[in-house]
Amino acid sequence: MATQKLTEYEIKRLENIRRNDEMLAALQLHAKASLLSNATKRSRDGSAKSYKVSPEKKPKKSETPIVIRRSLRTRGMPPDSNCLDADSNENSDKATLNQTSINREKPSPCVMGPLKMKDAYDGTGSDREFIDTLLSFERKPKLGVGVKEEFDCFKVAKEEGHDRVLCGPVKRKVESDNLNCGIKIEKRELEGCVDLGSMSLEPENIARIMPGRIMTVRFFPRNDVNIVAAGNKLGNVAFWNVDSKGETGNGIFLYRPHTGPISGILFQQSCLSKVFTSCYDGYLRLMDAEKEVFDLVHSCDDAIFSLSQHPNDVKSLYFGEGRGGLSVWDDRTGSVSSQWTLHEDRINTIDFNPQNPNIMATSSSDATVCLWDLRKVDAGKPKSLKIVNHERAVHSAYFSPSGSSLASTSFDDTVGILSGVNFEDASRVHHCNQTGRWISSFRATWGWDDSFVYVGNMKRGVDIISPAQRRVIRTLQSPHMTAIPCRFHAHPCRVGMLAGATGGGQVYIWTSS
Repeated sequence: MATQKLTEYEIKRLENIRRNDEMLAALQLHAKASLLSNATKRSRDGSAKSYKVSPEKKPKKSETPIVIRRSLRTRGMPPDSNCLDADSNENSDKATLNQTSINREKPSPCVMGPLKMKDAYDGTGSDREFIDTLLSFERKPKLGVGVKEEFDCFKVAKEEGHDRVLCGPVKRKVESDNLNCGIKIEKRELEGCVDLGSMSLEPENIARIMPGRIMTVRFFPRNDVNIVAAGNKLGNVAFWNVDSKGETGNGIFLYRPHTGPISGILFQQSCLSKVFTSCYDGYLRLMDAEKEVFDLVHSCDDAIFSLSQHPNDVKSLYFGEGRGGLSVWDDRTGSVSSQWTLHEDRINTIDFNPQNPNIMATSSSDATVCLWDLRKVDAGKPKSLKIVNHERAVHSAYFSPSGSSLASTSFDDTVGILSGVNFEDASRVHHCNQTGRWISSFRATWGWDDSFVYVGNMKRGVDIISPAQRRVIRTLQSPHMTAIPCRFHAHPCRVGMLAGATGGGQVYIWTSS
């Protein structure tokens, strides 16, 4: 077969290959590549390797082993003060002083048992002045509402000062024979015993007595002394002796007997040097000034949301716990004597009718106000005498001083008024009760008669509601009021003296000239 003739492109390609081969041959690249390859193979040959036997390493002698330090916190252990060595510090005296201060740390308020007042004291200075004041109440004759004169009217008398003093309660008539449903009450209109136009707020009657939001405020029921007791959300209980101005200290004495919000403060009627306190932590404590101790009288697993005392039974305490439960603690036996489930949600307030103490009113977060006859409450299925429905949670329900009316405060922006025979007449007064999360809920409180109801507003004032006119007739305002008052209490022995507490720990006392 004849050889195929090459094309011009193939001829040129072969010529380029020949020229490149000649160039590589002139550079002797192939010979150098072979030498480099042979050297690489020799270095990889195992027979060419030589291993050097190194002498056995001896372990180093160390006097102290290396220990990785871990704190007690990372190991989940509590602090241990016993590991502190005074000799390890340059100043052994200082270490001893620190050790002593640790050993003297105050016990926790959640201790199951008595808590000494000096250990619970969180104020400045000493509380000896306050304890002596409480003990002096037992050496003086009891003044004020403690001495009851039945079927007498208000006795308002002028003392040497300008304050009017109540020496007896409102006229009360109990028709026990006609209590068909347990609430039949004689209706009687009362004229206002205080001049609203004369009520004023003076700078000396303003003080920040405790930190945090105040949950409850109460006056001591005596006309010879002005002492305010208050409890806050942090478990503190403060006492402010308003009359102690100019003396040693500022008259404010702060304690912390609890670990949660204070839900109630009660004064033992037979002995004012003893004060009951209740808390969301489930503890009931008794502050005994004579023993100088906060004694634990009762504890429960559920939170205690309200506290009250039967007017005719000073040995019993009524408190609302858990979701709608109400219990009665008997001081004579030192235990709970009765328990009922009265509501579907927590009970916010408990109040007794001053005309007929067998009638009890409870307000609840289940949006109801219920009236009960304690003589007919069945332990299995308690049946209320009357139920008043609101649209949202009810924060309070209090009887008027004469017992003929009932005022309730609800989060549905109304203040309810019940009056008439068997509380059949119901009316609602519109009032903004949206306080938010940083201020305690509003609770409308009666004054010194059935004429007016006092409740705070969001404009740093005190609204005065007339149940007869069913509207807000006046608002107490002052340039000295710098916070929103949310909880109130009218002095039980001094007409025209009204205490208001705020979410910042302040207490304002309005007085009537």
